[in-house]
Amino acid sequence: MRRLRVALAPTVPSPLPGVPQRILIVTDAWAPQVNGVVRTLEILGRDLESLGHEVRYATPQGHLTMPLPTYSEIRLPLFPRGWLVRQMAEFKPTAIHIATEGTLGLSARAICLKNRLSFTTSFHTRFPEYVQARFPFIPEETVYRFLRWFHAPATAMMVATPSLKTELEARGFTNLRIWSRGVDVDMFRPLPAVTLPFKKPIWLYVGRVAVEKNIEALLALDLPGTKVIIGDGPAKSALEKKFPDAKFLGPKTGEELVRHYAGSDVFVFPSKTDTFGLVMLEALACGVPVAGFPVQGPRDVVGSAPIAVLDDDLKSACERALAIPREQCRAFALQHSWRACTEQFLSNLAVEKSPGHG
Repeated sequence: MRRLRVALAPTVPSPLPGVPQRILIVTDAWAPQVNGVVRTLEILGRDLESLGHEVRYATPQGHLTMPLPTYSEIRLPLFPRGWLVRQMAEFKPTAIHIATEGTLGLSARAICLKNRLSFTTSFHTRFPEYVQARFPFIPEETVYRFLRWFHAPATAMMVATPSLKTELEARGFTNLRIWSRGVDVDMFRPLPAVTLPFKKPIWLYVGRVAVEKNIEALLALDLPGTKVIIGDGPAKSALEKKFPDAKFLGPKTGEELVRHYAGSDVFVFPSKTDTFGLVMLEALACGVPVAGFPVQGPRDVVGSAPIAVLDDDLKSACERALAIPREQCRAFALQHSWRACTEQFLSNLAVEKSPGHG
């Protein structure tokens, strides 16, 4: 392969304040997938551009792809390295961020290492736990060993919360930096006049419909009203058959998603494996209280704030969350806008010093 020449030095740890950057974000997770990783990267790009930076995404769109085993909604590009080399040579990024560990992420990592280019990575998904949920014979530590190998050369591996940082450091990960998550409070907002055509109270879940999301913990509860599931995934068909009274509405985006948040009474987050849970902030921004288990993701997002109920008894959490004033939820979300998160991301990047700056 022809040696790639890109204007990016291998050892500069952070961007120059006030200097516009050309930022390449490499991600195997992208539309039409609807999940927290995709929404996080979309919002990040818009916010970076509003600050004067140029952003380009390297995604599976336009590539020959294959489905991820057991998860056909996720498509992995086949042999993307040559295309990625051309993209990088044309764009000449001053910063490269590898967001996922799929075929695009692996190719970008290989290109950067071969050409001594600095790059950063981020940890979005608990793949070891997800893999074991589907393939119990594969030890978690085997997957963690792969992840340590993947992220080790990065100048910074970004994680969403301090507790996740502490956990991964204990597992041998290095160069960890915090990149917290925010919510677009202009898009996600209360809509008092909106109603949904279902019996109230409405218990809403938004996200992937997959075994690791523990959605059955919500669907099996004896609760009044209607359980509404927004999203798609490999477990959707089986759960629809098992719980015919629940409303499975498929993926929603944009204003349609906002309307479903705003028209619901409680947002239920049954997952015990998520590293953050951006959907909780989206629901809160729409004025909807949260119910969930007292585990890392929900605890890191809502803490002890009186806008959520976290309890090992999920039914009790749901029932008590109904009493939370909606204006408190909105006020909490307003303290978690995206700008501070974007500035964190920028401070973590590895960017070349421009001529005259060093």
